[in-house]
Amino acid sequence: MVSGTFDISDYSLAGGRVGGRRNSARASECLRYRLDVFAAGTVDVVQSAGGWLYDRAMAGWEVAVLLPPGCDGRPLRILGVRVADRDPGFESGFLEGAPPQSLAVSADAFAGDPDLREEVRKALDDRLTEVALWGDGWPLDVNRAMTRAHHTLSAAARAYKGHALAAAGIRCDSIDSVETLLAREP
Repeated sequence: MVSGTFDISDYSLAGGRVGGRRNSARASECLRYRLDVFAAGTVDVVQSAGGWLYDRAMAGWEVAVLLPPGCDGRPLRILGVRVADRDPGFESGFLEGAPPQSLAVSADAFAGDPDLREEVRKALDDRLTEVALWGDGWPLDVNRAMTRAHHTLSAAARAYKGHALAAAGIRCDSIDSVETLLAREP
C-alpha cells in the first residue's frame, strides 16, 4: 500500500489544514523571549550593559532599547538591538503583545520618569519577570530587593561593544570581560 505525502511546512496552525499559510513573523514573535530596556542615553546603556544586550540578542532574544527622543541609536544597532524613542508617560509594555520576560532599567531613566518607576515596582512584584538594573542612586525599597549579578561577556560581545562605544564617541583601549548589574535575589 502506498500513501500520499504532503509538505508539513504548508500546515496551517490557525486552520489545521494542509495548504494554508500562516504568518511566520507573528508565529516567531510569540516564540522569542523579549527584553525591554529603558535608558537615559545611548552611552549609558552601551557602557553599562552593551555586552549583555549583545549576548542576549545573539541568543535569540528580541532586545529593544527605549531612549529619550533625539538620542543616537546607531551604537545600539551595532549591538543587534532594536531602538525606539521613549515618550514621557509611556504605556506599559511599549511593544505590542504580552509583557516582556525581562526588563532592564538605568538609574537615570528610573529617576526621571514616574511612570517607569511604577512599572519597575510592578515588575519587581511579578516573580515571572526578570529585572536587571544598573547605575547608582536606587531608592532603598528597590535596592533592598536586588543583588549584584555578573555577566561574563562572550568574545564577540566584547568586540561589538568596542565598536558600539567607538560609534558613540567613547575611546576605549580594552573592554572588561564582565558587566555587573543589579538583579532580583532568587
